[in-house]
Amino acid sequence: MISGAAPQGVRGRPPKGPRTLRADAAANRDRIVDAAAELFASRGISAPLEEVARRAGVGVATLYRRFPTRADLAAATFERNISRFTEAVDRALAAERPWEGFRALVFDLCELQASDAGLREMLTTAFPPSSVVEQRTGEAVEKLRTLMRRAQADGHLRSDVAVADVVVMLLANSGVVAATGETAPETWRRFAALMVDAFATEPAAVGALPAAPEEQQLRRSIAMLAP
Repeated sequence: MISGAAPQGVRGRPPKGPRTLRADAAANRDRIVDAAAELFASRGISAPLEEVARRAGVGVATLYRRFPTRADLAAATFERNISRFTEAVDRALAAERPWEGFRALVFDLCELQASDAGLREMLTTAFPPSSVVEQRTGEAVEKLRTLMRRAQADGHLRSDVAVADVVVMLLANSGVVAATGETAPETWRRFAALMVDAFATEPAAVGALPAAPEEQQLRRSIAMLAP
């Protein structure tokens, strides 16, 4: 054997360098997604990507190497956060009384929109059919459809209500939250209660409405919307 030759079996071992690089790349990706999730939650998915890179402690070039487009980064972020949405649907579907499950779901979804600007946009954003977000959202929609059919069969949910009405509600609540988030941040609760009232066959099943926002708060909200 030639002096200094590698011992038997060493040739088949993978070099350490590439594994270290792969680990570094994975760590960079996780930091970028974490930073994006935090920034998107407070400022929405239009937040500057340069700020995401700064918070992640990476260069902008590294960010774009991992996520060539804003949509790529948003999808990766939402893949992590979509569980909050799907878990809410699962809880509702598991409720002993379908109507109570549906009622709780309306409040849960509206609260998710109020607490996370990025998730608020995700719930009303279309992703490519092949994406994990779109697939899991599609599964949650089918569960919602099942829940609504059960609540309709029990006679508590209006028979003419469709899944599309829930989507419209989320679109409307998104606007409510955007307009009143700074001046009257609890307004979404009353809006959600009014929506539940509209979905119910009998308003008595809804209960008392949360407190209405003060008119002065709403006037400030309207003033802030002015160009």
